Amino acid sequence: MPGQTESEVKPSAVLRITPIDADATLELRQSILWPSLSIADVLLAEDGNGLHFGAFVPHHGKPIAVISLFDEPLPEQHLVRCGNDSPSQTKAARFRKFACDLMHQNQGIGTQLLQHAAEAARSTLGAGIIWCDARTSSSAWYKKRGMIEFGDPFYKGDVQYIRMKMSLDADTCKTSAYNAI
Repeated sequence: MPGQTESEVKPSAVLRITPIDADATLELRQSILWPSLSIADVLLAEDGNGLHFGAFVPHHGKPIAVISLFDEPLPEQHLVRCGNDSPSQTKAARFRKFACDLMHQNQGIGTQLLQHAAEAARSTLGAGIIWCDARTSSSAWYKKRGMIEFGDPFYKGDVQYIRMKMSLDADTCKTSAYNAI
């Protein structure tokens, strides 16, 4: 599992990204993504099989941003077919429940946490693609980081989503210059 990384957020604050337990993601998941739901409602059945990361700043005991990463292929309809052969694809990882505290948004923290998750997907899970179900209200943010849309928009409750993906290589994970597939 990748260790923690440190990088500058502001001149006065150092961001630390480290693996965390799924339980440590729940408060931010609920308060940012689904404030009308209970904490229990934002727990995923597959959380026990995922990698979870938190971003921390000094003197703040709780994560200010969280992301969960799962070894999960692209949806079946997006596999590449080669002639009459079975579908094939590059190994993929899916990130879910990506949330940043409102007081810490627009400071590059989410970008750094996404980069960290991409590196973990590549190095720990062996993935060549990372993907997510992105809220359409956030799709421009993901596009700026090199992700591209695939599939049709859909709804979870009253929130509209679009699937997004990005290829992973060493440069994708070590710099902010993402390469879309």
